[in-house]
Amino acid sequence: MNAPTTATGPTYEPFGWHHWPDQVWMSYQFRRGLGETQEGGGAVSECFRAASRMKPGDAESWHEEWTRVADRNDRRGDEAEHAGHIRTAMNCWLRAADYFRQAEFWLPADDPRRLATFNRCERSSQKFLRYLDPPGEVVEVPYEHGKSMPAYFIKSANGGPRQPVLISFGGLDSFKDELWFMTGHGAVQRGIAVLLVDGPGQGGTLRRHKITTRYDYEVPVGKCIDWLTARSDVDAGRIAVSGSSLGGYYAARAGSCEPRLAACISHGAIWDVQERFRARGENHGLAMHMKWVFGGKTMAEVIEIARPFKLKGVLDSMRCPYLVLHGGHDVLGVDNAKTVYEYAKSKGVNVTLRLTSAEETGAEHCQHDNPTLGQELMIDWLCTVFKVDQRAMRFPAG
Repeated sequence: MNAPTTATGPTYEPFGWHHWPDQVWMSYQFRRGLGETQEGGGAVSECFRAASRMKPGDAESWHEEWTRVADRNDRRGDEAEHAGHIRTAMNCWLRAADYFRQAEFWLPADDPRRLATFNRCERSSQKFLRYLDPPGEVVEVPYEHGKSMPAYFIKSANGGPRQPVLISFGGLDSFKDELWFMTGHGAVQRGIAVLLVDGPGQGGTLRRHKITTRYDYEVPVGKCIDWLTARSDVDAGRIAVSGSSLGGYYAARAGSCEPRLAACISHGAIWDVQERFRARGENHGLAMHMKWVFGGKTMAEVIEIARPFKLKGVLDSMRCPYLVLHGGHDVLGVDNAKTVYEYAKSKGVNVTLRLTSAEETGAEHCQHDNPTLGQELMIDWLCTVFKVDQRAMRFPAG
């Protein structure tokens, strides 16, 4: 992990704003929320106001202060809607959704407030979605054993009657409601519909159905493709998949094993999940998430479960264009991205590697310090692959 400077106060690092120098993981999560303000996921001053009230490293104060600002925005959105101020209402709800996502982050998996806060995040998102043009759809993608994967299907006003689609997954701790700020907004702006999905080990699929992750992510991706191709408003020949962080592995696995995909994006690359997890013990900042998502009682169990989560021998089968976008100063490291790229290239894959620099910003993991840049790079690449002509579009202000 790239270490911050030895400064005693907040400092700007190559990977972005580092708010509490001695609280690496909490600073990382704050940086994530701060970056998403520029995609509508908050207001800069509200984020700093919330942080000013937190006790550094204290998960309870983190939950309390993000909930406080989320409540205020959600309530103000409802009041604005009642007054007929719909654009203001949408802005407030979108901020509330991301604040509720922040509020639930450090709660233990079995804390009843976790699902309750997640539910509020979804409700705020869904109030926002219904006023989009076209309205966003709240859907359930059939999965296995009578269970489904919660998802949002959002078409583009610029996409035409049969639209290309990006299926978007998060990773270890991101879920569909956050994906609007990471991939969804940029796709819809550029004429590409999105299916933002909580896959196995994510969001509502984990929280409600208790379904943990799986190494063969082509299965849930295939279920999404089945659902999409049953629709008359989807171009079945232009369906792509992206995955962020741990989802970078999921996407690469699916892109290699699901022949119906026309493009694949690893938004943060992982070569071998077990190898990455091997040095992470019970005291790791994200150990709780790893055990919850993988279904292990201990980190030793998680490391064993992660054994088949690797791309060696898998990427050989990738037949669609493949983008690896990775922060050049990713706090989780850069070597994985280079390994994935070099291996894919050696197997004849049409692969592109893009590392973001400290000077252009977006150099953090998944461009959390500048998610707008991440979306521009990913979706413009996808537009090129799908031959989407943005010059023929008209874009609303804002």
